[in-house]
Amino acid sequence: MSELIDAKGLACPEPVVLAKKALNLHDEVTVIVDNETARENVNRLAASSGCAVDMTEEPGGIFRIHIKKQQNRQAGGDAPSVCRRPEDTPTSAHGPTVFVISSNVMGHGNDDLGAVLMKAFIHTAVDLDYGPDIMIFYNTGVKFTASDSDVIDDLLALQEKGVKLLICGACANFFNLTNKIGAGSISNMYDIAGALSTAGRIIKP
Repeated sequence: MSELIDAKGLACPEPVVLAKKALNLHDEVTVIVDNETARENVNRLAASSGCAVDMTEEPGGIFRIHIKKQQNRQAGGDAPSVCRRPEDTPTSAHGPTVFVISSNVMGHGNDDLGAVLMKAFIHTAVDLDYGPDIMIFYNTGVKFTASDSDVIDDLLALQEKGVKLLICGACANFFNLTNKIGAGSISNMYDIAGALSTAGRIIKP
């Protein structure tokens, strides 16, 4: 059964939430969105869920994203189709370590000093023995993920090591950085809240 969701004009993360709910009920879902952030978020939901995804762009900046569940081959050909998200899999008692970068300064008092400290923190994270599995950037913290950021090389190194970098899409849009991101993936509150709720440790400098 196929479901069509017209998510044009809806703010993030509503298109992702609607797509997720539809996938719980239908084998195929088509989501129509009208902005790059929603397109990226819905595509990433489908990909991370293990679904097949196909997208077409239409005039006027409209994106039509077709998501299809894969057959559950392990259970046999007659088994129901599934989308299996990583968070559907039982996690260990510890969970991933999540670093939260919610500001472009570290601490309170002097912002110039705080900016230096936060850059040093991110630089240091690259070489930590027990570093992050996930880093979340929101509010002014998203500025670090811009391609011209002073710490972009550090973030790329973390990403190369397998660290997942989640960037608040609404925040990037607020600071006009959506098209200037140099590392990580534009994300949404659904994914951010999910990462925080399953974290074993949350580090917020």
